[in-house]
Amino acid sequence: MSSKAKKQKSQKRAGKKALKARSKARFRKHKEPRAHFDWEKSLRDLVEKGRNRGFVTEAEILGSIPNIEDRLPELEELFDKLESLGIEAVDQEVASVWEQNKPVEKGTKSKSGVTTPESYDLGDIYDDSIQMYLREIGKVSLLKGDEEVELAKRITKGDVAARKKLTEANLRLVVSIAKKYMGRNLGLLDLIQEGNLGLFRAVEKFDWTKGYKFSTYATWWIRQAITRALADQSRTIRIPVHMVETLNKYAQAERSLVQELGREPTAEEIAAEMGIEPSKVLQLQKISQETVSIDTAVGDEGDEEDSRLGDFIVDEQTTMPADSAGRQLLREYVTSVLKDLDPREQKILKMRFGLEDGVTHTLEEVGKEFGVTRERIRQIEAKALERIKDHKDIQKLRDY
Repeated sequence: MSSKAKKQKSQKRAGKKALKARSKARFRKHKEPRAHFDWEKSLRDLVEKGRNRGFVTEAEILGSIPNIEDRLPELEELFDKLESLGIEAVDQEVASVWEQNKPVEKGTKSKSGVTTPESYDLGDIYDDSIQMYLREIGKVSLLKGDEEVELAKRITKGDVAARKKLTEANLRLVVSIAKKYMGRNLGLLDLIQEGNLGLFRAVEKFDWTKGYKFSTYATWWIRQAITRALADQSRTIRIPVHMVETLNKYAQAERSLVQELGREPTAEEIAAEMGIEPSKVLQLQKISQETVSIDTAVGDEGDEEDSRLGDFIVDEQTTMPADSAGRQLLREYVTSVLKDLDPREQKILKMRFGLEDGVTHTLEEVGKEFGVTRERIRQIEAKALERIKDHKDIQKLRDY
């Protein structure tokens, strides 16, 4: 076999693996309610389309097999059948290119004048990072029990190559576990990365003499790494790991009571179910609240003039415009009234009522300022207040 033919065969094999991975990754999106499935009819329809065009698309394959995650053997059979008939299974992007440059004969010029190549390098079009990663780890074959033991023995002797091989052979285990934790404010790639750290730890700690499989042992390390990462990174305000475990128990108890009672349970009912005090339940409810960004859009999606949540939240520490204007008017009225007093009386009243610096002073403090007794300051203050009562603007001050 020529090197060119080998390359084409390798490309097809890589494309097939990548398409399988994409089919699994999109399982939730294409999952349908269980119904009668005519496998033979679906296979005939796909083969007919493939013979007419020379290829079938990923979307057509996903649409032809409902609940594809539960029918992986049928998916394997389909790929084998298509390959035996020389029918390519391609991404929609490649399908569009082939349709636009459809040749009269293989290797001849199409209507657009573009020569159709004999093969497409499918590896170049899977630019999605997740699919690229799944494709790479899918190239590594799984290990048998005796192979794991042999590698573990070599690892204890410091064999770096054995450590690498055992790790790479179990990267798919990390992906399968990470998928179960999706939707908790960490992306799949982040979950996989954290799970890989747990896998590395499992490789270091694995004791083959115990007799159990490596995957059984590694699962606990992977789960622990992912759950700790969720506790540390999934929330804006970090919650300690032990509190996250308590919150999980609280959520489980609440779900159980909702199913049992048919309504939302009270704090007392949840407390009885968990065996804790109702005050502790109230604390858990406060902690479990999600942090919301003040930049969250409020209004119809797509509206360029969307309001933000922060636009509707009152800052209680900020003076309202109306209050600020009222205080400014009050300051002007007080200044107007005090103008009829002599400078010493003005100073005494300002110190006594905090009109200058906002701090009220005692009779003794004011007396020291002027070098007189407390009694004398009290007399001056009383006389000044009496004079103010007859001022023409005093009525305006009474409104405050």
